[in-house]
Amino acid sequence: LNHAGLNGAERLVSNASCTTNAVVPVLELLHRELGIEQVLLTTLHSVMNDQPLADGYHHSDLRRTRSAMQSMIPVSTGLARGVERLLPALKGRVQAKAIRVPTINVSAIDLTVTLAQDTAVEALNGLLQAASAGPWRGVLTTSTAPHASLAFNPDPHSAIVDLSQTRCCGQRLVNLFVWFDNEWGFANRMLEVAAHWSRLWSPHYIQPQSGDQP
Repeated sequence: LNHAGLNGAERLVSNASCTTNAVVPVLELLHRELGIEQVLLTTLHSVMNDQPLADGYHHSDLRRTRSAMQSMIPVSTGLARGVERLLPALKGRVQAKAIRVPTINVSAIDLTVTLAQDTAVEALNGLLQAASAGPWRGVLTTSTAPHASLAFNPDPHSAIVDLSQTRCCGQRLVNLFVWFDNEWGFANRMLEVAAHWSRLWSPHYIQPQSGDQP
């Protein structure tokens, strides 16, 4: 989204989070094409290494002391701040929450958005399909198959929008469902950013010719 802002002088960059990488392409597209008034999103995230396998006190947040493999656990998230840093036009319009679920890998985002313009399910899905074949190719893709989360392990995309789950309530309140491999998808973006950054500061870098692969 903002890699063009790198100039090679930086010594530390952040690739944000796997969840930020998953939701920002979708929000950028919706805001650019239809305008966004408000965003409410819930991340259903696979277990992480700060959770115990069995109940046991180890954290000030009592919910995080419960067994990761037996519970769905609400946790705090800074996702809204991350989204607003990358999409400052949405500052003050984004709220987020997260629930850890007992799966090893592959997470999802339940995304609800109030748009500034009227739309419909078919139009939304068309926008997403066009973006996956165009400006967001390789980062965002879509699926219409009756998949469960395991089908996306591993998947190199940051976001896989399940078009079968797109919903509209009226003409401006919409709901999307986004799968993402929270490990492999994120790792692919890290490599791409590192490669882009290294080309800026490497004294041995040769500018590619037209038609060369990055």
